[in-house]
Amino acid sequence: MRAALRVPALRGKGLRARIVLGYAVGTLLVSVVLVSVTFLLARSYLLDQREASLTRQAFADANVLDSRLATEGAEVGDVLGELVPSGGADVVLRSGNAWYSSSLDVGARDVPADLRRLLQTEPAASVVVDASGGPRLIVGLTLPNADVEFYEVAPLTELRQVLSTLAAVLGAAALAATAAGAAFGAWASRRAVQPLEQVAGAATRIAGGELTTRLPVTDDPDLVGIVASFNSMVDALAARIERDARFVGDVSHELRSPLTTLVTSVEVLGGRREELSPRGREALALVEGELTRFRRTLDDLLQLARLDGAPVSASAQPVSLTELVRQVIADSGRPQELLVVDDDADTTVRGDKTSLERAVRNLLDNADRHAGGACAVCVERRDGAVLVTVDDAGPGVVPEDRERIFERFARGPRAARRSLPGAGLGLAIVAETAARHGGAAWCSDGPDGGARFTLSLPAVPR
Repeated sequence: MRAALRVPALRGKGLRARIVLGYAVGTLLVSVVLVSVTFLLARSYLLDQREASLTRQAFADANVLDSRLATEGAEVGDVLGELVPSGGADVVLRSGNAWYSSSLDVGARDVPADLRRLLQTEPAASVVVDASGGPRLIVGLTLPNADVEFYEVAPLTELRQVLSTLAAVLGAAALAATAAGAAFGAWASRRAVQPLEQVAGAATRIAGGELTTRLPVTDDPDLVGIVASFNSMVDALAARIERDARFVGDVSHELRSPLTTLVTSVEVLGGRREELSPRGREALALVEGELTRFRRTLDDLLQLARLDGAPVSASAQPVSLTELVRQVIADSGRPQELLVVDDDADTTVRGDKTSLERAVRNLLDNADRHAGGACAVCVERRDGAVLVTVDDAGPGVVPEDRERIFERFARGPRAARRSLPGAGLGLAIVAETAARHGGAAWCSDGPDGGARFTLSLPAVPR
């Protein structure tokens, strides 16, 4: 169960984090193996060297003791008292049933029974034992001339300190190698993820309308195909968008001439409305309404054709949205009391004034057409952006339709019964204008139960 829980946690990490973690873990495992093997080999070598040295030392001390015991009248205790073992070792002797020691710290209790049994069949033997003061090496010999068992006990404290120091150094080296592996993994992950970041950045700019964006040419054989395919895809997409925009523009322009003729003819008929029968006047009114709608649709299509794939030009001028909204309200004959604005706030943006006026006018017209008119218009600066909000007292827009109504030819299925017919292009122009200026448009709940439409544009830095 625990293993099953770890897998999603690893999958939740980013590609770069997984690469760094993989390098770090791999380096750590290799370091642990190398450190373990090195420590064990060094420990075995040092222990063998120490054992060989102490064995030679024990044989030398045993020969000295044996030669002295060969002297007539020599006593074991006296001879042992005169013996000075080399290397700080202690000597324990067994003569018959009596035990003798060169130091009070060691005695018969320190001689393992296994070592004593080995001396019954072997002339010499050694063993390493753990004692309270640290590990010890005990070398046992038999002196057949004197019928004495000779045991030399040497501490391995110095060897243990050397091994502890070696372990610390190897452990630090393993940690340093792991850190170096993680650093190399971070460098490698940046190199590996950099092409993906370039693709993501290019895709983001293309989605924002910069259709001239392309990936730079590379000599990497693993990326040549990807770069070429991506750039070809963008070329095809740009050509398709340009072709569609040109088609819409051409169709709209071609329709303007017959539309102008129809409008002129209908105006002539409207001038002689009184001469028509009641049914003729009713038909004329329907034709006038449809022609008005048709003309508005053509204007919207031409505006969208101009907006498609056209970023704000470098010649765009600073525009005060407060003054722009105030002018649009005045030109449309709406009361200035609709506008709520902080006169001290800087609401300057950089953009195309004509397009921005059209977007604000569309928001107001949308409130008139579907919600009985706007009840409040607010312009404010917030977090580096200038917001234009239009509140209405209509039925509102349900959450599942709030994104769809900004699509072309989309109309809310739950619009008010008093809604006037429209082509569904007004809010699409608002969204396209906002995106063209690096901003956004959205719909939310209004303060009075209706809908609130918001146009957000980047503010000019102060």
